[in-house]
Amino acid sequence: MPKTLVHKRVEQARAGMNPYVVCRVKSGWVVLGDYQFLHGYSLLLPDPVVPDLNALSAVARSQFLLDMAAVGDALLHVTDAYRINYCILGNLDPALHAHVHPRYMSEPEDKRKGPIWRYEPDFERTNPFNEERDRPLMNAIKAYLESKGICTQQGAPADAGKPRR
Repeated sequence: MPKTLVHKRVEQARAGMNPYVVCRVKSGWVVLGDYQFLHGYSLLLPDPVVPDLNALSAVARSQFLLDMAAVGDALLHVTDAYRINYCILGNLDPALHAHVHPRYMSEPEDKRKGPIWRYEPDFERTNPFNEERDRPLMNAIKAYLESKGICTQQGAPADAGKPRR
């Protein structure tokens, strides 16, 4: 599998060098998105990295999806989002990762009622990640996930992330 941005970000997370990291979970890493076009936009990166959801064992797949939903729960709790959109595509990079988008009533109606892609091409022009600005949100997400027993100690990948193949 070619090295993708997901691979690089997971390697950085393992080394404690990824500023986007919120916390380690059983299936991988919760990170804030590079651009905060929607406040709290997060991703779940699997550790180890696999090509897609189907490459995981049933147990690992269940854990990844549970962790993804827990990120959504955290965002509902710590922001004023009214719902969460989840997206796993993998069309560009052959590396599993899940996008977790909080949705807000304050969004423009044409964007709020449609798919997240209505924000294109504004993704990369709107609110780039800023560690100083975003750290309180990241801490709040982490605190919520810790209170639910979702965050794990940083370190070696959990067995639940072992690939099926």
